[in-house]
Amino acid sequence: MASPNLAGTKLNVLVYSGNGTTVASVRHCLYTLRRLLAPHYAVIPVTADMLLNEPWSLTCALLVFPGGADMGYCRALNGAGNRRIEQFVQRGGAYLGLCAGGYYGCHHCEFEVGDKTMEVVGDRELAFFPGTCRGGAFSGFVYHSEAGARAAEIQVAKDALTTAIVPDRFRSYYNGGGVFVDAESYADRGVEVLASYAEELDVDSGKEQAAVVYCRVGQGSAVLTGPHPEFAAVNLDKNAGGPEYVKVVDALAADDQARTDFLKGCLVKLGLKVAQNTTTVPSLSSVHMSALDPADVPPIVAAIREDVTKEGQEEYLKDENDTFRLETSDAWNMSTLQAALPNAAASEEGIVDYNTIIKHLVVHEDVPSSKLTPYFNHHAYYSNLRHYQSQAREGNAEFGSNLLYGEVITSTNTILEKNPKLLRKLPTGFTATATTQVAGRGRGSNVWVSPAGSLMFSTVLRHPVAKLQSAPVVFIQYLAAMAVVQGIKSYDEGFDKMPVKVKWPNDVYALDPENPDKKHYSKICGILVNSHFSGTEYIAVVGIGINATNALPTTSLNALAHKFLGRNAAPITLEKLLARVITTLEELYVRFLRTGFDHTFEEMYYDDWLHMHQTVTLEEAGGVKARIKGITRDYGLLLAEELGWDDRPTGRVWQLQSDSNSFDFLRGLVRRKVM
Repeated sequence: MASPNLAGTKLNVLVYSGNGTTVASVRHCLYTLRRLLAPHYAVIPVTADMLLNEPWSLTCALLVFPGGADMGYCRALNGAGNRRIEQFVQRGGAYLGLCAGGYYGCHHCEFEVGDKTMEVVGDRELAFFPGTCRGGAFSGFVYHSEAGARAAEIQVAKDALTTAIVPDRFRSYYNGGGVFVDAESYADRGVEVLASYAEELDVDSGKEQAAVVYCRVGQGSAVLTGPHPEFAAVNLDKNAGGPEYVKVVDALAADDQARTDFLKGCLVKLGLKVAQNTTTVPSLSSVHMSALDPADVPPIVAAIREDVTKEGQEEYLKDENDTFRLETSDAWNMSTLQAALPNAAASEEGIVDYNTIIKHLVVHEDVPSSKLTPYFNHHAYYSNLRHYQSQAREGNAEFGSNLLYGEVITSTNTILEKNPKLLRKLPTGFTATATTQVAGRGRGSNVWVSPAGSLMFSTVLRHPVAKLQSAPVVFIQYLAAMAVVQGIKSYDEGFDKMPVKVKWPNDVYALDPENPDKKHYSKICGILVNSHFSGTEYIAVVGIGINATNALPTTSLNALAHKFLGRNAAPITLEKLLARVITTLEELYVRFLRTGFDHTFEEMYYDDWLHMHQTVTLEEAGGVKARIKGITRDYGLLLAEELGWDDRPTGRVWQLQSDSNSFDFLRGLVRRKVM
């Protein structure tokens, strides 16, 4: 599930993945930037729609435009999109443009002039570099081909970079990029040359041969490149070209450390904090299925085996997204244990397609030992679960009683929701959790890499179709947010003082422990609910990510407890917190099935709500002012009372849907989403 961001702190690095980009360029960006910036930042791909419509600038440390064809960028973002990008940088943000992203960040673009099939000439709106980017710097470029690729030799302007280790020269992957014409002549406008091509170019570059430039833009800055310093040789296929291309890849591999050091220097120049040691790519671990009552496991496994195929002695569940190999805990030995611990073995190098990796599903007839799962104590979890279940007013004890845990997995939501054969066999309340997610999912097309110390879990809800009128599915996201807040506040003695609140429709925010007097609230929890119809029920997967004990890159419940509860507060553990939130969710859900979202539910929701009487701007209505009055009890629509002269109500009330509107709480905006 999604890991939350801390609103107000610049923790996201957003990589544009929309119209104009190539899949390879986006993947190279994500791979390299995650290795250099983890755990300080979450590196996330974003679409044009998100840049146009979401409040991304509040938490963005760096916006990256990768390789591709910048005319696609223009078509998607000219006008409103580029205005948002420019404002972001002018107000202190950072922009990194690589190859096509470099062309896009210049005042004027000239590409393959005279070639009628490829020529692109024209002004660009961002204009971070006030001059012309002209290319290809070297001839031979062919779209979607390695024919024009080369290991371009780059001369580094070491005095312009402040990091301790910067190479004099290195070879960088190049394929169609430009040169920044007469870059040094713009020094009085905040331009610095960070690196130059060391070889003769095939286009006129003016006095210099600037390959990488830094541009001051208002309070922010941009780095634009012609070559691709983000391309790692390990991710290049030697078979993609002829014999000369093999030499290119070998040359790049020889200079990989120098390339990495240079890119680190560029990121530091943009104000980012880079990892001292390059983060390795995590390997997926085995996932372990167990239950509070071991007798509950065999019926689930028997149901799963209905869809299993046998290959020799091995059993495989081949699902839509993943393939699982079923294993039993009694067949394990110490060598198997070592293979299950990703930190004990060398990690994979290069870009990994996690969907193609077979997932090992280990079925336990008893509670897994701490030796098998050193980062999650199953005994502690089940003990806390039993304790909280004994306190339940509704008397139910299903949620969280069946557990799937993995130390490193793709995403708890993906494992459940994207594998329908598996999902259809799981009972309501079945929960998946993980220590590390390498492809956690957020709303829209967000992909998140979770920081250590986050509690991430997803739970299956089998919602009866017969209850759709009295208990609409849309309220499940509200119940999840309520469960997180109430679960935190009932975690232990004194936790009722924790300043956590619900943000409409389904996020949880907390009073910033660094600035409590300013009443600034920061996001500590993200929630994602996906549901689909199956026979007589909707099967919903409720994914929750909470900043619990992590120190970086976000604030956490630990920080809140230390600030607001003092040193004597009970320690926060992921096992206990999971047990508390999941049992709270069950109590709320069971009551919801019985009563619907009645007046009592409404009062509980408002008790922990951020927005009552908040004044907002309705962009969809032409910028009119409105005052938030609550939500409707039938479908959870946001109620906004229109305000006229002197902030007096006009009598008009707007009802806004959560799936088509984005509530930018910090700026008081309700805007229409473009999906």
